[in-house]
Order: sequence, then structure tokens, then C-alpha cells
Amino acid sequence: MAPRPDGGGRLRPVGVDGEPLGPVEEVDDLAGRVAEWERVAGPRWVWPATAEVYPELLRAGVRVRRCHDLGLAEGLLLGWAGRHGEPRWWGAAWARSRGGPVPADPPAPRREESQPALFEPVAAGTPDVDPVDAMTAVWVDQARRVAGVDRPELMRLLVAAESAGSLAAAEMSHHGLPWRVDVHDALLTELLGPRPAVGARPGRLVELADRIGAAFGGRAVNPDSPAEVVRAFAHDGVAVPSTRSWVLRGVDHPAVEPLLRYKELSRLFSAHGWSWLESWVRGGRFRPEYVVGGVVSGRWASRGGAALQLPRVVRRAVVADPGWVLVVADAAQVEPRVLAALSGDRRFAEVAGEGDLYAGVAAEVFGGDRQRAKVALLSAMYGGTSGGAGPLLAVLRQRFPEAVEFVEAAARAGEEGRMVRSRLGRTSPPPSAGWRAVVEQGADPGAGEVEERQARRVARGWGRFTRNFVVQASAAEWALVLVAVLRGRLAPWAGSAELVFFQHDEVVLHCRREVADRVREEVRAAGVEATRWVFGATPVRFPLGVSVVDCYVDAK
Repeated sequence: MAPRPDGGGRLRPVGVDGEPLGPVEEVDDLAGRVAEWERVAGPRWVWPATAEVYPELLRAGVRVRRCHDLGLAEGLLLGWAGRHGEPRWWGAAWARSRGGPVPADPPAPRREESQPALFEPVAAGTPDVDPVDAMTAVWVDQARRVAGVDRPELMRLLVAAESAGSLAAAEMSHHGLPWRVDVHDALLTELLGPRPAVGARPGRLVELADRIGAAFGGRAVNPDSPAEVVRAFAHDGVAVPSTRSWVLRGVDHPAVEPLLRYKELSRLFSAHGWSWLESWVRGGRFRPEYVVGGVVSGRWASRGGAALQLPRVVRRAVVADPGWVLVVADAAQVEPRVLAALSGDRRFAEVAGEGDLYAGVAAEVFGGDRQRAKVALLSAMYGGTSGGAGPLLAVLRQRFPEAVEFVEAAARAGEEGRMVRSRLGRTSPPPSAGWRAVVEQGADPGAGEVEERQARRVARGWGRFTRNFVVQASAAEWALVLVAVLRGRLAPWAGSAELVFFQHDEVVLHCRREVADRVREEVRAAGVEATRWVFGATPVRFPLGVSVVDCYVDAK
């Protein structure tokens, strides 16, 4: 499909080998023709980017079953080759495959309310050939490159899941998360006081600022200025390295309690206050702009709206429509379970079981001390050694050697400047040229002690990144496949059940009350199916906690 800015476009059916199965169609109503093809054949649409094409189709009432997002696929394949950051849109892919100058990626799509025309204008650098022919050539080339990776069947799954996730993301933005403006306004007034004038602090923050000043002996201290707060503590003989909350909690001073509360409410006011409400909630719906694969690990990001950081307090405003409920599914402790599945450590997999993984490890290794078990596992995955983590990790290594060796091998690869890959083939970026220069300088026979220490420090830092990448990226893949599978399972329930929100390892559905029990079972079945797709016949289980609630904040 090659859409035009006026709502028309060109399309042509092709076989799995890219050979034409019919002539190019030039249509003035592309959405209408897509709807006809969906009714007749339900094809896989090969198109430039879901984020550019699909929102307009949805607004025209057209839902598609499958697609291949050329931009997302190109990004995955460039990453595999260690070429992260290169332009990935179809025009760049076409030029790259022919050895020509590669045009830069076009700007991101504009927000819905500022986009009057159907589809985006033609991007700068678009090839001067029939776009249907060029896109077909890119698609065939991508299939060839997928076939050339180490595990092509896994990369095919990743490419398909990434594209399916892009469809789900567009649909979630289209449906929107139910949002009660009156509830949100009331909770802001309750916590912050009446809405202040533009540029002014809410009354509650003014009160807390006064308390902070009083706690510092009546001196004027701006709680929004970390430097002023640090100087105020120093004036009272208290040295603090920063004003981060975890640092302040360890300080004995009367200003700490109001400072912590000020920071909490100030974040609420700036990130999800009245301005946010006016900007992001329309018609009783919050419509995030998801960026699929927006984080290097494959996790999603959002373009404004702080969609993936909704604090618990504002979830009170997420209320199902009358006659509807929210089905909230949360996959707890995903990353350590992913480590068990990736490493093939059967003993670790058996201990993980169906319930609380940390409790299982605690009972097996740490005499029932859940906190020590959690610290040990997090240290294994994130490379922490402080706070007594080193000895705990040594105990874990003795009991689960394959699991610990899996992440330590990834850490060694990073320290040596090598790339690592997730379960399905998402690839970590190579370290920068500056990183390599520091490491090489430290390895030089003439290097001094300072250079050697700095080289070890930066090498270990990158090793911590790759250590976690293999786990976090694989966990993101499991969640991505979960969303893709669930989207397919919900297709028969169109109009009665909708995916409306997703963040990391939690998914929210909005459905009619009478189908909630069936939807809950579909969610659990999707979790089992996603595990099978990603990890095959693993003994590791990924239990989903599923709640049916009227308000998001009540989900357990």
C-alpha cells in the first residue's frame, strides 16, 4: 500500500515471494478499498509505517487484521547488523539496498487534533519510482535479510510481533482509556487545593514551601531548586549529595518530611495536573501516543502525556463506562522468570513455580528471607554489588549456576565491546567510539593507573547494560507477543471488548460487564500462548494476575 495525502493511494496484491498477483490499483478512497480487501481476503498489509497509516483507517471505521510495518522491520534488521540509529523508513531502506544516498527519516506524525488531511504528505527523499514497486522491493529484501540471521524463525516472529504491536498501539490510542475529568479535577483539588493562576503554585505547595523554610530556621529556600536545598542542609551541618528522595529519607532533619511531600505533590501538579488534563483527555478518554519499540530494549515509549508513568493516585480517575468494566492483567516478576527460561536452569525454573518467585528462591536458598532473595536476583540481573549484594549473589551462583552464568556471559560481552541479543533477536547497540577510546587507552601498555581505573569503570558500566539487556529485551518481547496474541483473541469480541492501555507488563481492557469472565479467560490463555511462542516448551510459567474492576486503582 502506498497512501496519498488526499486519502487515495496505490495498492497491489503480491505473493509471499513478492511476485505480483494482480495489477496496481489506483484508488481515490483508500480506506474504502482496504475495507473491501479485509472483507474478501484479510491480507497482510505491507505499508510504510503503522503510525502514519492506521490511525486514519481507524477513524474511517476500518480495522485490519495483519500488517508488515516496513519502518519497524528495518529498525530491527539494522539493529541486528549493529547499525542502530540509521534512517529506517522505506525510502531509506530502498536507497540503502541500491547503494545510493540514504535520506533521513521524516518527522514523527502529528497529533490527531492537528492533522486535517488523510495521511501525511510525501516525505523528502521519497524515491522517484512507483512506491508500490519500491515498497515491494524493500519487503522482499527484508525477508532475505531475516532469512540470513542466526535464528530466522525467531526474527520472523519478532518482526511479526512488532508489526502486530503497532496495530494494537494505534487501536489503543483510537479507543482511549476511559477517564473521568470530574474525578481527576476533584482529586487534584483535594491534594493540591484550588486550581492556581497560571505560573503560580497551588495552595498546598505554598503551605509546604513555608514549612520547609521554617524547618530551615526561617530562611527562604526554594524547594524546586536542588542547589538551594543542598546549601540549606549544609548551613545546618547536614551534608547531602543530592535531593533525591532516597537520599533524603536517610537524613534526620525536620525539613525532610515536608520536602518529600512537596516533591511528590509537585510531580503530580507538573506531570498530571490541570494542564495535562486539558491537553490529553478528550471526550472522556485519555489517548496516549505510543512509540512501539521506542526504547532500545524494545519497551514502548510514549510521545508526551507521560502515558507509561501513571501514578497510582490518578488511576482513581480511570473509571469504566456504565455497563462496562476494566479487566486489568499484571504479569508480576517477569524479568526473573524470563531469566529462568532463557538460561535453561531447570532448578531455577522449578523453584520459580507459579507463585511468588522471590519467596520460592528464598525458601530454597536463603532460609525463607524473601528480601535477601530479591536483592540477590536483582543483583544478578542488574549487576549490583553494593549493600551486601556480593555475598548473596555468590550464594545464588552456587545454587543456580546456569542462570547466573547466563547474565554474566552477557556482561562479559559488553565489557569486551560486543553486542548481545534478546531471545527473538533484538540487538543491543554497540558502545560508542568514545567508550572504545577510553577502554583502548586503559589497555595500552603505557597507560597509567588513572587510565586503567577509568577503563575498568566504563567497561563494567557497559557490561551492566548488556547484562540487563538480554533479560529486559526478552521480557519486552514476551509482553509484546502477549499483546499481539490478545489482540487476535479479542477480534470476535469487537464492540464488546477493547484493548485500551499497555505499559511494560500490564495490560488494561475495557469490556461489557456481561463478557468480563470470558475476557478474563482469554487474557490468561493469551499469556500461556505468548510463553509458548517466545520460549517454546519451557517449564517456566508466567502467571497473570487478572482483576475485573470498575476503577483502575482497585486492580490488585
